[in-house]
Amino acid sequence: MTIAGLYYLASNPHGQAPSGGITNFKCISTNSSFVDGEVLHYKAYYNWKMIWIPAGEVKFTITEDSTEYKYVAMGKSFSSYDNFFRVNDYYATTVDKKTMMTKTFVRYIEEGDYRKFDSLTFDHKNLVVHSLNGKIKETATSKTFPIDSCAFDLLSVMYNLRNINTSNYNPGESLDISMFIDEEVYPIHVAYEKKEIKKIKDLGKYKTLLIHPELVVGNVFKEGDKMNIWVSDDKNKVPLMIESPISVGSVKAVLQSYSGLRHDGEM
Repeated sequence: MTIAGLYYLASNPHGQAPSGGITNFKCISTNSSFVDGEVLHYKAYYNWKMIWIPAGEVKFTITEDSTEYKYVAMGKSFSSYDNFFRVNDYYATTVDKKTMMTKTFVRYIEEGDYRKFDSLTFDHKNLVVHSLNGKIKETATSKTFPIDSCAFDLLSVMYNLRNINTSNYNPGESLDISMFIDEEVYPIHVAYEKKEIKKIKDLGKYKTLLIHPELVVGNVFKEGDKMNIWVSDDKNKVPLMIESPISVGSVKAVLQSYSGLRHDGEM
């Protein structure tokens, strides 16, 4: 599973908001945290019986032209892990540079025997999204759904959160975010817990912000489960490490390398 997939697991269609204040996530029209050419490379681990097993890797890239940013995330399992659970995922989003709102989103997912194709075209003027969704592209069904005035896709949520001015938030406060995925609008509650010095394997120690997307109790998560995301406490707001429980064991994604940061001297 890719890091984008971990964020998707954190979506909360039925849960209650965490304690503390909640702030509605406003549309972000200014990007101050990333630039064309940024590359973030993560290694994914699976924990089984207290043993962390290297399972795969995911790479996030950003490109831009005069009018758009394009975010791409590609995740693959290591060949040594394929016999256990093969992963080959692709996510791509284009956003309008002036508004930072999603124009298009697509994902191709191959995880074990599971297959998924999902293509979205956002019409923010008319508050609708045109969806092409199915197991594969050739058999996907076309539908149109209403959306909120500030609805995001899976990848744009991640990148726009990096532009939040965290100095305005206190521990225990949350952001309430609207995301469209799988033919439905999901409210996601992201709680800010604290600042922390965190050691990242092979990279060293970093000043971080620890945040918790709220998890849905059900087939994947049980009561009390919590996802932890450590984000660099600087102007880049790069996710450094993600830990999440799953139905059997837990998974972790750790930043292995980075390049092309907008504020390169701060990490």
